[in-house]
Amino acid sequence: MDDLKFVIESSEAQTLANKLGLKSVLNLLPLIAKSAKKLARPPISGFHVAAIGLATDGRIFIGVNVEFPGLPLHHSIHAEQCLITNLSLHPQTHLKNVVVSAYPCGHCRQFLQEIRGAPDIQIFVLDKNGESEQINGYPDGESDCFRPLSCFLPNRFGPHDLLDEKVPLILETINNNLVLDDDGKIVEMGNLCNVVSRFEVGELVSAAFEAANRSHAPYSGSPSGVALVDVDGKIYKGCYMESAAFNPSIGPVQAAMIAFITGSGTGECDAGADYKRIVGAVLVEVEGAVVRQEETVRLFLNAVFPKCEFRVLRCQKSSSAETPKGN
Repeated sequence: MDDLKFVIESSEAQTLANKLGLKSVLNLLPLIAKSAKKLARPPISGFHVAAIGLATDGRIFIGVNVEFPGLPLHHSIHAEQCLITNLSLHPQTHLKNVVVSAYPCGHCRQFLQEIRGAPDIQIFVLDKNGESEQINGYPDGESDCFRPLSCFLPNRFGPHDLLDEKVPLILETINNNLVLDDDGKIVEMGNLCNVVSRFEVGELVSAAFEAANRSHAPYSGSPSGVALVDVDGKIYKGCYMESAAFNPSIGPVQAAMIAFITGSGTGECDAGADYKRIVGAVLVEVEGAVVRQEETVRLFLNAVFPKCEFRVLRCQKSSSAETPKGN
């Protein structure tokens, strides 16, 4: 399956399933998973993973694992994290079915818990040869071969243990009611390069600020967002997204990286996207936050985008904000 896109529209998915003589779009997911593994970027492990999600509106989303030489392993992006972040980049609040090319690690099973109704997400795992685990081939329907996430993580710890039910979760509408300090004054963070001035800085700042406002950080109360800009002036933004178990959380720069790899709003697949194309980055985070991203973002940028100019903006939570509290 060539020319894969990270987002496949429902009509396109149905047409492809019909063309291949498949019973339903569900049968298409394992085929996509096998092909999508080539989009992964695992220069450290050499182990390619793809996670394919079917949303309730019929669209198909692709996620892959991404690794970064020269950085600690916790900077890596898991395929399921990539999938969920890809969903968050498009207006989609529910995930119905997931097909993965390898068993999800505990890290990913935990991160999936941040989606409302997560225990009911139906998961199907290909075997090590990329085929169905079942003797009778690929799944024929929703109940055939798929198992709920609750089977993969039966005694789970998640948002329900720490948060009020009214608190929005990942993929849901979030507004952190942030305001920029000093009218968005940019704080100099080092002379990394001198090219970002060619672009409209205001748009980059606005994108990072919007990402911070949409950040899922109910456990620490430390929302943040990153926006990257490439040599053509295209902007890719990412929201910090927390997990109730803390460690599976995904940083804002990794989320922005996923936006870059997946083509952001266009869904265009560019497996050969050149990291050197990124020339500027802005981080927006809360002043005095208990969880700070500045140093880890700088470390990531120096390793992956060494000629990228980095700026940091501080913000505050609006005094008028009324956010549901945890238990």
